[in-house]
Amino acid sequence: MSRSFLRHTAYLSSLPFPIRFISFTAMPKARQNHVMQNPGSEVVGIVPKKRVRKRRVEIIAKEVKTESPDEKFLRHPDIEDFANKSDNIYSRSIQRPANWERVIEGIRRMRSSEHAPVDSIDPDEGMTSLQPKERRFAELVGSLLSSQTKGHEATQRLLENSLLSAGAMDKADEDTIKSLIYPVGFYTRKAKHLKQVAKICISKYDGDIPSSVDELLLLPGVGPKIAHLVMIMAWNKVEGICVDTHVHRVSNRLGWVSRPGTKQGTRSPEETRVSLQQWLPKEEWVSINLLLVGFGQTICTPLRPRCAKCTVSELCPSAFKEISSPKKKL
Repeated sequence: MSRSFLRHTAYLSSLPFPIRFISFTAMPKARQNHVMQNPGSEVVGIVPKKRVRKRRVEIIAKEVKTESPDEKFLRHPDIEDFANKSDNIYSRSIQRPANWERVIEGIRRMRSSEHAPVDSIDPDEGMTSLQPKERRFAELVGSLLSSQTKGHEATQRLLENSLLSAGAMDKADEDTIKSLIYPVGFYTRKAKHLKQVAKICISKYDGDIPSSVDELLLLPGVGPKIAHLVMIMAWNKVEGICVDTHVHRVSNRLGWVSRPGTKQGTRSPEETRVSLQQWLPKEEWVSINLLLVGFGQTICTPLRPRCAKCTVSELCPSAFKEISSPKKKL
């Protein structure tokens, strides 16, 4: 079959296969021969290679944009997911860890038999005499400074100097605040944050504090841990688990948390919070913080955890794996 014969338009309509468009211009000879030798297949036109590549890129881009919910679950969450608190990136049907109730009960027994630094802190000390607005502001200040011993003592010094109200804090000199909260970590930065928070509380909340996690997160120095702690302590509302470094570490060692779509542990307290909340019963959300913080301070310590003393070590996938390095010979 010759090229001139194919171009004869009168003959095209009588062919037993449809031909919509055939162009031999700028077509390599090998490709021309392929078309000539396969007349039994439908020919819809020959697209130049560059256009083919471009179309493939457009198709791939379209597939990425139209990501299915299942595909979104399998990918690692972006930081924007956490900023928008899109907790649904984690599967709601996550299976609860095996023996988790036995582990919690065992930790409770260990906690009751050994005093932890966190147990010596009375969060209500001196707060009962304050008015509701002042008490809530004091809870926010205490959470910003730290829930540890130094932060609690600094909060008491601010209370003794009548600075635990938004109005008094706003009027106070920043150097005075720094001297009162020292030696809390990052005390210079925190003094600045306290002044900024006081001003915002006065201008936007009439001297009170925000009543939602979203609004609390807009305040300087407030992250998810502080926001959820303040919601519990100041507003008596449980909207999430308060996860600090101890809860984060212990939860990962116990194998209670993982990144979505993987068996790998979480990489931040916020990831741990979201993962824990998928399976831990809500009635445990408040108590789990104090439980694991004290356990992390006494038994499941950051360095050289005391696995030999832990009564739930047989249920812990990380038990005896963090062995201290041998001492160097002198």
